[in-house]
This record gives sequence, C-alpha cells and structure tokens, in this order.
Amino acid sequence: MDRAKSTLEQWRIIQAVVDYGGYAQAAEKLNKSQSSLNHAVAKLQFQLGVQLLEVKGRKAYLTECGEVLLRRSRHITQSVTELELLANNLETGWEPSLTIGREIIYPMDDLVDVLSQFYPVSRGTRVTVLDTVLTGTAELINNETVDIAICGGPPPKGYLAEPLVDINFNLVCHSNHPLAQYDVIEEDQTLAQHLQLVIKDTSLGPNTDLGWLKAEQRWTVANFHEAIVILQKGLGFCWVPEPLVKAAIENGELKKLNLKGSTKRKATLSLVIPNRDKQGPASEMIEQLFKKHHQIESI
Repeated sequence: MDRAKSTLEQWRIIQAVVDYGGYAQAAEKLNKSQSSLNHAVAKLQFQLGVQLLEVKGRKAYLTECGEVLLRRSRHITQSVTELELLANNLETGWEPSLTIGREIIYPMDDLVDVLSQFYPVSRGTRVTVLDTVLTGTAELINNETVDIAICGGPPPKGYLAEPLVDINFNLVCHSNHPLAQYDVIEEDQTLAQHLQLVIKDTSLGPNTDLGWLKAEQRWTVANFHEAIVILQKGLGFCWVPEPLVKAAIENGELKKLNLKGSTKRKATLSLVIPNRDKQGPASEMIEQLFKKHHQIESI
C-alpha cells in the first residue's frame, strides 16, 4: 500500500490560510510562525505536483485545482476530527448513539424542544426516535430496546416512572357526520352503528387497539395523523389527543362528541429509564432536559 504524500496537518494549514485570508492571519490564529506555514504549503504543493495557492499582493488565492482539492480535504479533516472525538467520547463513557421510545401521544413539539437543547452539546451522538403505542412501549422497556422511554399510563411492573405531562383526548367526528347531530350520546349502541378509527398497538405480542369502543365497524391505522385525514373525509369517529384537533374543532371542521359518562379521556405520560445501571452521561443529560422542560425538580 502506497504511503500518502500529504499529511492532515498540511491540509489544515492550507485551510487556515484560505479561511483567515492569508499567511499572516493564519499564523496568528494557529500560533505558528508565518515562515513555517509558507514552508508547509510549499512542501505540500511540491509533493502533489499541483499549485494550490497563488499570492496576489498580500493575500493568497486558491487556484482552480486548489479549490477542488481543498473542498475534498475538508471532508477528510472533518471525518478525522469526528473520529477522534468519538474515541474520546467512548473513553469517557459518552454514548455514540441513543434510542428514545416515544408514545405517539407525546407532543412532537416538546420532543423537538428537548432534543434541540441536546444537539449543541451532543458530541455527535446519534439519536433514534421510535414511535410506539400502548403495550408496544412497555415491550421496548421490558426488552431494554430503548435507552429512554416516554410511556402512556403506568410503567411495566418493576420500573420507576417520572410523570411528565397529562394529555386529554377528545372523541371527534366530521361536522357533517351523522353523529355530529347529537348534543349528548347516551347509548353505546349509537356509536356501535358507526365506523370507529383506532390506533394500532405496536407490540409484537398480544395487543390492544387504542380507544376502541367495541364498534362493529373498525378501521385500524398506524397513527393519529392518518386517523385525522380519514376524519376530515367525513368517515368515522375517533379518540384523538386534544392538541391535534383543537384548531379543527374551533374552525368547525371537526365536531367534539359528548359521550355520557365519558366526555373526555386523559393519559399521563411518564419518563422511564429501562436500565439505570447502564445509563450513560448523554442519556442522563437528555433525562434532565426532559425534566427541565416540564418544570420537574431533580433530586
């Protein structure tokens, strides 16, 4: 295997000369002598047999070949920097990747707010978010498939949970749907005669479909956004998180149904760390950011 003709240091020097506008400025930023930078660039050009820079007045400019090579060099030096950072992170126990299990009723805006605070200090940690429903969330926790979980309702047996937020559900249909004529629906039989939309449990084992009211006609979909599209077409009724349908109810597109004995449902979303013994510093930071976001004091 042939040895490389150039070094990363040489490419970093020429990048600095270009970025800072000349040898003198780059020398000051890199805390090196101007002559050492001149020598490094000259040697690099000699080794490659290509002129990379030309000096006009007091400023150095890239040649056409220099532009092409410098652009490619930035990818290489950045990759090496990230590789060295990853090595340091692994040495200190910082996780290179994290998986978050998110019950789909947890507001995406809240999740993005938390992760946007984590991103600037994430050290390159890759984050995967898995949307889950009902016992699918519990399954991920029990199998320790995720590092952090936000579950709806009580956590699986043997796990501690930190309540984060309550989500209210509204039973809704299209404003032109036959059910919209009722001020109060008093009999379950009334609902049973119409199509209900339910959300599919993500568990691989026996599952429960979210919000099913035993309607004889049932369509099962993967998430609430799909259910809302169907509702907007005038089909079916469904229990939907209040934040997702508030605007549609206010503008009259969808109608909130009043079911006698159950006008509203509520789910408490909680934060669960499936394995505290294996929790790393990145996971701990995200956990604290969730608590801070929901104004929960850490102990």
